[in-house]
Amino acid sequence: MNISRRDFLQAVSIGMGLYLARQPFGYASDGKSITELLKGDSVPKNFYDIPKFGNVSLLHFTDCHAQLLPLYYREPSLNLGAAQYKETFPFLSGDKFLEHFGIPQNTPLAYATSSSNFENLYHKFGAMGGLAHMKTLVNQLKASRPNSLLLDGGDTWQGSGTSLWTKGQDMVDASILLGVDVMTAHWEFTYGMERVKHVVENDFSGKIDFVAQNVLDLEFEEPVFKSYVMKEINGVPVAIIGQAFPFAPIAHPRHLIEDWQFGIREDNLQEMIDEAREGGAQVVALLSHNGFTVDMKLASRVSGLDVILGGHTHDAIPTVQPVKNSGGTTLVANSGSMGKFLAVLDFDVRDGKIRDFQFNMVPIFSKVIPADPEMTSYIKKVRAPYEAKLSEKLAVSKDLLYRRGTFNGSFDQVICDALMESQNAEIAFSPGFRWGLNVLPGQTITYEDVMAQTAITYPQVTRNLFTGEMIKLILESVGDNRFNPDPYFQQGGDMVRVGGLRYSIDLSKPEGQRINDMTLHGRPLEASKKYSVAGWASVARDVKGVPIYDVLADYLYDKEEVRVDCINDPLIRS
Repeated sequence: MNISRRDFLQAVSIGMGLYLARQPFGYASDGKSITELLKGDSVPKNFYDIPKFGNVSLLHFTDCHAQLLPLYYREPSLNLGAAQYKETFPFLSGDKFLEHFGIPQNTPLAYATSSSNFENLYHKFGAMGGLAHMKTLVNQLKASRPNSLLLDGGDTWQGSGTSLWTKGQDMVDASILLGVDVMTAHWEFTYGMERVKHVVENDFSGKIDFVAQNVLDLEFEEPVFKSYVMKEINGVPVAIIGQAFPFAPIAHPRHLIEDWQFGIREDNLQEMIDEAREGGAQVVALLSHNGFTVDMKLASRVSGLDVILGGHTHDAIPTVQPVKNSGGTTLVANSGSMGKFLAVLDFDVRDGKIRDFQFNMVPIFSKVIPADPEMTSYIKKVRAPYEAKLSEKLAVSKDLLYRRGTFNGSFDQVICDALMESQNAEIAFSPGFRWGLNVLPGQTITYEDVMAQTAITYPQVTRNLFTGEMIKLILESVGDNRFNPDPYFQQGGDMVRVGGLRYSIDLSKPEGQRINDMTLHGRPLEASKKYSVAGWASVARDVKGVPIYDVLADYLYDKEEVRVDCINDPLIRS
């Protein structure tokens, strides 16, 4: 692929250090950068008047986790990478994130993209996202950018009570109404093979293209879904290749997708890229659910991709990142999560080549952009049968409850406490999921809030007896999954959340040597002694137990008031 002067300068800037860090989000009305427009105390009324650029536009959102309504979702205050990435891009959070991208403190953009001063800023700037508000923006952008494509990066059908109870149907119909053109998947697969195939072959038929080049039928070794689709945008042939989450059978119960094989499949991806180019594609995009660092590595190892629009790691990355490879340069983008952002990538394609581009990652402030009436009506209708259950009051939170973070969160701590109390267990393990809404201080925790943290298809709570040696092995294994220096071996979410047990972790060490200083009630864990451990979300088949959402709801109802005095984070060494 030939690259423009702008592409070349951005590629060169990798070696120049801070050039990219100082680039704005993109360009909005009157030519000002989004950073410039959002540097004050409020969001300008003309903020969403994003001027048209070029002739090929891709709109992208990902990881909305079934959230139909506006929400509060604080970005992580701690987001550590493996040894060489510990506190460098893309593993930045809080003030360091803002400094890296040149975002002023206490501005709407700082509130949308970081944890800095969140507890004060949410009063001022309010909830974000909501599909009715996103639809207004999508409609506006599609009107100004005829034939543009709306791409959904997956993790759309899971993450709420209504989505679990309808097997994702609420989000399937919402996606069609939103105007999604192409999607790939991850948590969607936890509804099982037959459910996913039914949606793709029936609900989506003629409406949404479901693409995943890396999912094969085990028996016939053939693609289960389309590998890519060709679309013409204003006379320009554009290929959208799908990359579903490659580690689904590892991160989730294998029996749910036992007939399908997953993986990154670099060789096949290269074949699909070449095939699309030979078929006339002038723009080739990968719609990915790999995770940001996996996408960065992949971009360096295949050629012919113009852009990777990624998801999974929930990173709200303000700029596209250029990655050099044997064929030229591939841009890598990640568009945040929970419906908080809509990315707009505009290409100027002339004489069969990309000449220039603009990228905007647009925050959706639901107080500023109005809700679309049609989507509002749909959301009200689909939620109506469940409103009484969703609005059930359980307890009042005295603190900000959140999940997102490398090791633990205040809502994770509540879940661990509920597990230990309900199961009479000494230790609790709770999965390091990245989804889950915030509950604000003083807010009543409802059953809907509980489901936003726990709504999965394998929710059973278990109690086991593990030796100290086994507990260390579990923590080492999950730690390597999170902190392996090779992105291709990072196969899940954040670090498992731990209750009761204290430990230290050394991110500079290899697997088997990271976890140390394990203590329970101040006493060292004994390798041969057995300890009671409560957990949930087991990937084993035929697990018996009470669903975590019922355990958590009962715990909260009994407490009436919740305060998190101390979050059980490990001691970090490096």
